[in-house]
Amino acid sequence: MKERYNIITKEILSSLAIAGIIMVASTSPYFLINIARAVIKNKKYNRNKNNEQRLVGSLRRLKNNHLVIIKEKSDGKFVLELTKEGKKKVEEIQFDNMKIKKPKVWDKKWRIVIFDIPEKQRKRARDALREKLQKLGFYQLQKSVWVCPYPCEKEINFLCEIFDINPFIGIIIAEKIYNDIKLKRHFQLL
Repeated sequence: MKERYNIITKEILSSLAIAGIIMVASTSPYFLINIARAVIKNKKYNRNKNNEQRLVGSLRRLKNNHLVIIKEKSDGKFVLELTKEGKKKVEEIQFDNMKIKKPKVWDKKWRIVIFDIPEKQRKRARDALREKLQKLGFYQLQKSVWVCPYPCEKEINFLCEIFDINPFIGIIIAEKIYNDIKLKRHFQLL
């Protein structure tokens, strides 16, 4: 991603993605501060005026970039919600921050991701998928066969949604891969 967001902005977007809509009762002219406090319940941002201004600045930028909508309801409450563009930005941030969590104890199962993505239709998606699998730490067994010893189904499903390649991906969970010593060494499982 060329455009990067600061930590506060990412937390606001992530909080909105989880909550859906945030509603704040406010008659104060400082309603943006109240909305920001409602969105981010982390007290480290509420310690001083400088942090409050950073929160408000992030909200204003999100609003100006059409990533969030702030509406006043007839009862004086304000509603903050993600726009379609905001939801897309959340997905991009999740994509950038995606990691496969390594459990303390390996369950002795291999996750094998296989794909056959048509060249003409989605070459860029196939190349982007390979690049992301490599960054996530998968081992390339063959050109379109990647292996990981850790649970990763949610992450793979998310990638399928992002790249719109669901019909072309398969995930196999196997207890044994013939001659897997090289894999175990690669993932430091010996």
